Amino acid sequence: MIYLDLLIGFLEVGLFSFGGAYAAIPLIRDVVLAHGWMDDEMISYMIAVSESTPGPIMVNLATYIGSNKGGLLGAVIATTAVVLPAFFIILIILGLAKNLLKNSYAQAILTGLKSCVIGVILATGAYMILGNCGVTSENGIDITAILITCGLAIVYYGMRKVRKNGISPIGLICIAAVVGVAVYGI
Repeated sequence: MIYLDLLIGFLEVGLFSFGGAYAAIPLIRDVVLAHGWMDDEMISYMIAVSESTPGPIMVNLATYIGSNKGGLLGAVIATTAVVLPAFFIILIILGLAKNLLKNSYAQAILTGLKSCVIGVILATGAYMILGNCGVTSENGIDITAILITCGLAIVYYGMRKVRKNGISPIGLICIAAVVGVAVYGI
């Protein structure tokens, strides 16, 4: 039964997640919570780990959750299910792309989807900042987490002023990891 649940759950994620992984995070969270595979805190940790490891976030999350709930077969099923819809959609779009992109209705739909995706990504970012930076922690407001987040934002935008390309995401992840271990691990 778990294999069927993984297949259907991650097919749903793969089929309805427009705009990439960050736009898919709320959908993944809903599917995982609905099936009771993880609690909200564990999902947040897995999102952070998936962002830090090579590969697409959706694939990393699907592989981990599938492996956690159904072993190797569960990982294969969940990963395949999350990737399969995009694979077929791309094949169909490539076949129709020449004529479709010239159509004014298709352009209007894509413009509308772009606005929607931006809103979903901003809402996900706000949820993660407020929910995981200690603003809504069980012990009240965690000022340290808020200061670390602000400090990382200052480093990111400050480096963009100093250097043309700014700091790489890998560099920012490394800085965040060191600061997190220094502040919370020691």
